[in-house]
Amino acid sequence: MPIDAVRALAAAPRETRLSWTRKDVLLYHLGIGAGRPATDAAELRYVLEDRLRVLPSFVTVAGDGGVAGEGAGLDAPGVDVDLTAVLHGAQRIGLHRPLPSAGEATRTSRIAAVYDKGKAAVLVLRTEAADADGPLWTSDTQLYVRGEGGFGGERGPSPRLPAPGGPPAHVVDRGIREDQALLYRLSGDWNPLHADPEFAALAGFDRPILHGLCSYGMALKAAVDTVLDGDTGRVRSYATRFAGVVYPGETLRIRLWPEPGESAAGGRIRLTASAVERDDAPVLADTVVEHD
Repeated sequence: MPIDAVRALAAAPRETRLSWTRKDVLLYHLGIGAGRPATDAAELRYVLEDRLRVLPSFVTVAGDGGVAGEGAGLDAPGVDVDLTAVLHGAQRIGLHRPLPSAGEATRTSRIAAVYDKGKAAVLVLRTEAADADGPLWTSDTQLYVRGEGGFGGERGPSPRLPAPGGPPAHVVDRGIREDQALLYRLSGDWNPLHADPEFAALAGFDRPILHGLCSYGMALKAAVDTVLDGDTGRVRSYATRFAGVVYPGETLRIRLWPEPGESAAGGRIRLTASAVERDDAPVLADTVVEHD
């Protein structure tokens, strides 16, 4: 079998060093559409270094492309798969404290789970990062590998959540620039699917698609700006399931349902994201932001 679950789960964690600067954070923020309007004080906190706040989704590109650039699971012992059969199914990040605008960290990565979905396998890549002051973040990346199921493994949990109740409290539309994927890829995800029309056609798309993690960052920014008064440090965790694609030039519509949390000290935000021009085709689903 191309995936040997026992061997993959038994493999030793991989440890790498990461570093990032304010320039990396600024580039990431621009790549997810921050800085429009350019003179808006609320936007300048993402794009001006003397007042910079780091959006927590930056961890997906921190260092060398972060989650997007890891390859940590796809070349792990026990894993030998065709990259064209791999889809990014879901993403979760958990923050231990607010992210510094520049820093160095040690990243430890391993395959935390392998699930058998019948016609596909799901790999869960667990990454933990810490600096000299202690833990910074944990991220779980779920990769859906078509054609690699049926090996008799555990099916695993379902990420589906009940639909939010009632109409959303907020609806935020974010236009995606024609060149946004070209800008976002400079943060580390060089997949030609997001830039080369010929490659996109081979993958079954009529033009390059936006990175899923770019939509992920755009939706979190909308939640922070709309519900959390722009305070990026209040985010504790952020999880989503990638339900579809959005194209550069389209409009991402983000619907937000703030909800009370399990304690008086925090809460959570349910959200969905869809592509307006294609009859609100789903882009992000089963999405939750937990916050202080």
